[in-house]
This record gives sequence, structure tokens and C-alpha cells, in this order.
Amino acid sequence: MSMVHQVYPVAADDFTRAGEASADIKRRLKQLGVSSAVLRRVAVASYEVELNLVIHSDGGELTLNVDQDGVHLISKDVGPGIPDIDQAMREGYSTANEEARSMGFGAGMGLPNMKRNADQFAIESQVGKGTTIEMTFKLA
Repeated sequence: MSMVHQVYPVAADDFTRAGEASADIKRRLKQLGVSSAVLRRVAVASYEVELNLVIHSDGGELTLNVDQDGVHLISKDVGPGIPDIDQAMREGYSTANEEARSMGFGAGMGLPNMKRNADQFAIESQVGKGTTIEMTFKLA
């Protein structure tokens, strides 16, 4: 498996480009021959984390790393941070604004879907600073 490293900048409130990074990640992994089962889980998680960057942050970046151990996604943002991670991890809990909700986003399933699809999931957040989410997907 060849090594891949790609950083995708993601702008806050850029709903017109939302999903472009996750679509490129899916395309790259498909070219590498990643199994459809792993590809589906990465696609779901990368889309959810990308949308969280668009909806909830002041901008950030999504980093894709692929190595012999698996697919690694790291999302880092600048933004309000998450005051209560346990609450944010509950299905249905959302702080999405009215604009995001009017477009069908903000159902409160993003973080739970990321955790459910990743083999390893970690989240750190500081109020007023930002949030980092790290996910790993095993290839085998």
C-alpha cells in the first residue's frame, strides 16, 4: 500500500463546497484498492467530520494519512470548541444554527456516526480554541 498524505482546508459556512474533501478522500482510497467495506466507513466518517467543520467551526483542515496500518483522518479546527463532549456525543444533540438546519444538516448524528464507523476515535476540545478529532480505520 502506498503512503498518502493530503491536507484539505475547510472553510466555515462554505456549504457550496461541503463534501468535496470527503469525495476526494473516497476517490483516492478507491484508487488505492481499499475494500468497499472500509471505504464506506471512511466515507461516512469523513463526510460527517467535514460537515462539522463547515457548520460548527471558524474553519479548519481535514488531513488524510494512509499507511500500512490503515487510514487515518485528523480534523483540526479553530472555533468555539465543545463545552460538553459527553453531551455532544449523544445521538440527536446538535448546536447547528438555523441556516444549517434549513439545509437538512444538524441532526445531531455527526459525532456518533464518526465514532461508530472508526476503529479508533478520539476527540479533544478546548472552549474558545477549537476541536481535534482523530479517527483510524484498519485496512484488514
